[in-house]
Amino acid sequence: MKRYLLVLFLGLTTFLQAQNTITGKVTDTKNNPLIGVVVYATEAHKSAKTNENGIYTLTELPNGEETLVFSYVGFAVQNKKIQKVQNTQTLDIVMDEKAFQMDEVIVSTPFSKLQSQNVMKVDRESVKSMQEKGSATLIEGLATIPGVSQVSTGTSIGKPVIRGLSGNRVLVYTQGIRLENQQFGDEHGLGLNDAGVENVEVIKGPASLLYGSDALGGVLFFNPEKFALANTFQGDFGQRMFSNTLGSNTTLGLKASTDNWKYLIRGAYTTQSDYKIPDGDRVTNTRFQEMDFKAGIGYSNAKFSSVFRYNYNNLDLGIPEDGIADQTTTKKTAFPKQGVSNNLFSLNNTLFFSNSKLDVNLGFIQNDRSEFEDSDVAVLHMVLNTFDYNVKYYLPKIGKVEAIVGVQGMSQNNKNLGEEYLIPNATTNDFGIFATGIYGWGSNSVQAGIRFDNRHLVSDEHGIAAEEGYFESLDKKYDSFNASLGYKTDFAKDLTFRLNAATGFRAPNLAELSSNGVHEGTFRYEIGNSNLKTEQNLQTDLDLEYKSTHFEFSVSGFYNHINDYIYSSPSGVEIDGFKVYDYIQNNASLYGGEAALHIHPHPLDWLHIETSFETVTGKLQDGGYLPQIPANNWDNTIKTDFKIGKWLEDSFATLNVSTTLSQKKISGFDIPSDGYTLLNMGFGGKVNLGKTTFDVNLNGNNLLNKTYIPHLSRLATSGIPNLGRNFVLGVAFKF
Repeated sequence: MKRYLLVLFLGLTTFLQAQNTITGKVTDTKNNPLIGVVVYATEAHKSAKTNENGIYTLTELPNGEETLVFSYVGFAVQNKKIQKVQNTQTLDIVMDEKAFQMDEVIVSTPFSKLQSQNVMKVDRESVKSMQEKGSATLIEGLATIPGVSQVSTGTSIGKPVIRGLSGNRVLVYTQGIRLENQQFGDEHGLGLNDAGVENVEVIKGPASLLYGSDALGGVLFFNPEKFALANTFQGDFGQRMFSNTLGSNTTLGLKASTDNWKYLIRGAYTTQSDYKIPDGDRVTNTRFQEMDFKAGIGYSNAKFSSVFRYNYNNLDLGIPEDGIADQTTTKKTAFPKQGVSNNLFSLNNTLFFSNSKLDVNLGFIQNDRSEFEDSDVAVLHMVLNTFDYNVKYYLPKIGKVEAIVGVQGMSQNNKNLGEEYLIPNATTNDFGIFATGIYGWGSNSVQAGIRFDNRHLVSDEHGIAAEEGYFESLDKKYDSFNASLGYKTDFAKDLTFRLNAATGFRAPNLAELSSNGVHEGTFRYEIGNSNLKTEQNLQTDLDLEYKSTHFEFSVSGFYNHINDYIYSSPSGVEIDGFKVYDYIQNNASLYGGEAALHIHPHPLDWLHIETSFETVTGKLQDGGYLPQIPANNWDNTIKTDFKIGKWLEDSFATLNVSTTLSQKKISGFDIPSDGYTLLNMGFGGKVNLGKTTFDVNLNGNNLLNKTYIPHLSRLATSGIPNLGRNFVLGVAFKF
């Protein structure tokens, strides 16, 4: 039997092999060959580097379309789409010295278009650029993107907010699968480490057509780091130090690839003490420790690509309940605290046919969450297991029409192992079916899609009726039809206009349906409502974008109407001294937008002037404002590029002034917040000492040691400010 299986495997392997090759020469505008240009084939997930003559070669590429990305330090990234890869083709490239990075391939939206061709506006930010701003955590870096903010508890816990929506209204994707980690909880952070993450794509607006329930407010799509170039081995080491928290972050990664096989492994460790506020005191028990491990293995040829990735993340988080009490610089967490571990497995497969392809993405996540009050015995212990699948078939092109059909869903089980129950034991099953297509002519594109989803939620009865902690059994089904329609055109050269309208939905979560007790960290008694209906929204987005060699400008506006918006509201009564909050529904609307300007004046090629403004307002239909709406922000940066001899290259210096306005439009348990301005500076570059090369950056954040309280800080009710002056030193090198 083994012999027959071996013959079958060898036969299949032979069938999957092909000889499609693309080769060419890469030069600068003076016809000088460029050595070391990275060439990446996005469909095949294969890469190569130019040799001493500027020549590159990519072999065993799939039939059909392929996009090649050419990147080289100091030059503008180039993207070239090849409509039909067959046999051996030659593609020579001339690269220009860059002013801006002009275009990027967007993965989170259908068809993996270049941003200039994409019907939806998507913001993309690299982890490296976020770290260069001095961000201590991944969520802190995300909050620097216009339209994105965070609900925070000190430096350790942060939840993303997109245009005023958060929690289960924002879907997070990592390694190609949805991240499920009990997002309903105020003290349940993102649970992702930036080590091994290349960049993040942000969809601001309903993306239920692509991702189903919980993508009502938007999607954060984290792209993992690429594997090593073919037939190479490489390693890297990075170290960051934080003065305010006396903290450190260390990461080490190793990669190796052959023509077909690729491997990677990465570890990271972060430890932070209690953060210090401007008056010199430390906020007790905001310390945390995080361990992260990632591994991956992939195989690809002309007919098949498969990538398996694994991520283990472990968090030991202090919960700050006493405010400013014991003063210590220890990194060992005190009680109360959380212990959170995530095991994430993903398998991403692509089958290439002559004129079409099939994507099959499978994932499994185990989120193990414990809370310890005064001993090492967890009083709250929840285990959430989620199996996720996403199957998409890219149909053969018919003229200028591209189309995708697919099925998507998940099977989820929540189990309580502690004596306290925050939500009941439950099983949730999602199933969705969708179709989307795009038609392009000239500089115009129209994209449309439709989708149907079903969610079936069953929960167990628990506790004694009429007492705190009692949950009745539930058996709920939620259905939703959604559609999207978008149009993109170029009004003139470099001037792009986009108009999108899309519906989205969100089924109520277990906390909203079942809560019956004092909610952790909020000191209020919450009562769920088993009769809650599905939230349904319609959002219209308008985007105007101009990009040229030395000038960029964009303005985006949105109006988002949500039927049956779910929120907690004080009932006017108390139980055991705690105010009672009920989950109720009301129609709501959110509106606002972002504007950004980037000037790179000629002939001052070393100078960048950037400014951006973001605003959002959320209102209930019958009067009043929505809770937890971020304050308006105006951000200004001056950046200079420079070089000092041969020992300091690709260097930069930045001066940033970030002004957050006051937020007086409040509701529910919010409190008004004052405005503030922060001054930040940064410096970095590539240092060459003999044969040793490494990257270094130094940041000073809140240099004036300003005392401020962000509107979305969960410590605001106690009057506790955010951290004071903080210096961040980072060093990274490859070997």
